[in-house]
Amino acid sequence: MQQGRTNVNKFITEQLRGNPALGSDFGLLVSDIVRSCKAIAQAAAKGALAGVLGSAGVENVQGETQKKLDVLANEAFIRHCEWGGHLAGMVSEELEDPYKIPNEYPRGRYLLLFDPLDGSSNTDVNLSVGSIFSVLRAPPNVTHPSAEDFLQPGTEQVLAGYAIYGPSTMLVLT
Repeated sequence: MQQGRTNVNKFITEQLRGNPALGSDFGLLVSDIVRSCKAIAQAAAKGALAGVLGSAGVENVQGETQKKLDVLANEAFIRHCEWGGHLAGMVSEELEDPYKIPNEYPRGRYLLLFDPLDGSSNTDVNLSVGSIFSVLRAPPNVTHPSAEDFLQPGTEQVLAGYAIYGPSTMLVLT
């Protein structure tokens, strides 16, 4: 038993109590992001045994060769965060355009920006990699955001964080 220790859900709940304007949907979004990072951490830990190392054989929008773990990490963020009804949209370093939430899922009041696997070239030499993410409020009445809706000053962030995947996983939220 972990008496006295704070887990992620307890931390989120305590932070929301101090800022009721964010609401429970924000806490659930943070939980979805955390689940994304956990899925990526598990895949990164298995590495070659899970067949997630090496090139995926395609290039991303920056012209860089995508690694298999890049693709897996991008899918983890999308699949864990698209369905909950907390987001109006997402942008990823791996996608050319904003990701459109499928019509069968409800829209929320937040925007998620992420680099699903920063430093992915390090995977082939067994060095740490990480995810970087930011959450903004969607502009009022925007349910299908354009690229311009994501271009907000950093002072508008309601959450920023990163996860580092290596011998252990570290998650930092602010």
